[in-house]
Amino acid sequence: MYGDAETVRKILTEVGDTWAVVGLSSNQQRAAYGVADVLQRFGKRIVPVHPKAETVHGERGYGSLAEIPFPVDVVDVFVNSDLAGPVADETVAIGAKAVWFQLGVIDPAAYERTRAAGLDMVMDRCPAIEIPRLG
Repeated sequence: MYGDAETVRKILTEVGDTWAVVGLSSNQQRAAYGVADVLQRFGKRIVPVHPKAETVHGERGYGSLAEIPFPVDVVDVFVNSDLAGPVADETVAIGAKAVWFQLGVIDPAAYERTRAAGLDMVMDRCPAIEIPRLG
């Protein structure tokens, strides 16, 4: 398991409330759309990151993490596992504090690099499932 219960709790309650959601678009059929909605309902500011840079859930979108002009606390990754490693590396580069790879997004080498850089990380879990459990 990549990211124990303590790390899950820390990311959801202590790391910060600005979450960049990589892969989030206005497509309501995609899991990222629903997860971002749950994060907002639990007080997180979501920042859509998608090549289309669409406004989603009332928040302006950006084409990449590097384009976001303010600090990001957590990067929630909704891309295929083969694309996730570079997103984790970008997360380190922009100075975020944590990375969250969604269910099914698995890259052990990216996990090791991210942890070695001092970031908290969870992999193959869903914050929309975990956050209601904290109550």
